Amino acid sequence: MWCMNQPTRDPEVEGESVTLARVTGETGGDLVLRQVGAHYEIYSNGLFLMDTRDGTSEREMVRLSLAALPPGRSHARVLVGGLGVGFSAREALDNPRVSRVDVVELEPQVIAWHEDELGEAAEYVHRDPRCRVHNADIVAWIAQASAADQPGRFDVICLDTDNGPDWTVVENNNRLYEAAGLEQLTRLLTPGGVLSFWSANSVDSFEALLRTRFGTVEVAEVVVARGVPDVVYLASNPL
Repeated sequence: MWCMNQPTRDPEVEGESVTLARVTGETGGDLVLRQVGAHYEIYSNGLFLMDTRDGTSEREMVRLSLAALPPGRSHARVLVGGLGVGFSAREALDNPRVSRVDVVELEPQVIAWHEDELGEAAEYVHRDPRCRVHNADIVAWIAQASAADQPGRFDVICLDTDNGPDWTVVENNNRLYEAAGLEQLTRLLTPGGVLSFWSANSVDSFEALLRTRFGTVEVAEVVVARGVPDVVYLASNPL
């Protein structure tokens, strides 16, 4: 989840912020890992992206998606767009209905940080034999995967790559929320599979687009500590 709001914290309790690493990200700006007490934060060009404090809404996105699968569906394959601090992948791996999780993460340094500082927060998801982490641009990865003659299919696809359809981390990610992108994503879903999107706010135009292409669309609000509720969009077609 790439949330641009500053984290809620008490510096007297958590301690001073310590910069652990600073690199140039794939988008060209500074990518920074900081530690504040027992927690870690990731910033890009001075803007807060994510931290290890909570993870409620990204976990809820995965829970809701798996709960929306047809009854009896097991050995589910899950695709997660964005590794982040690993909470989405961890939630999927902890579900007994899931047999495999593929994660697509743009930033190689974020993946590397999971080997060290970030790993403990989500119990080193990348080391789980059921989890495969792909270092790639999610838009390009989906385009290539969906163009295969017999594309590999997923029971659940959770996109946690942006702040929402109208607030993307990189401009190219707009394609994920357009008709052509939805068509590619649908091609990667199993019959009855669930496609979900995380958003920092509701976007009526995106919901309307989903309703033109999917038989079932649900919009779930997740209450957060500050600001408006996060929003999870869930879309699926009947078997």
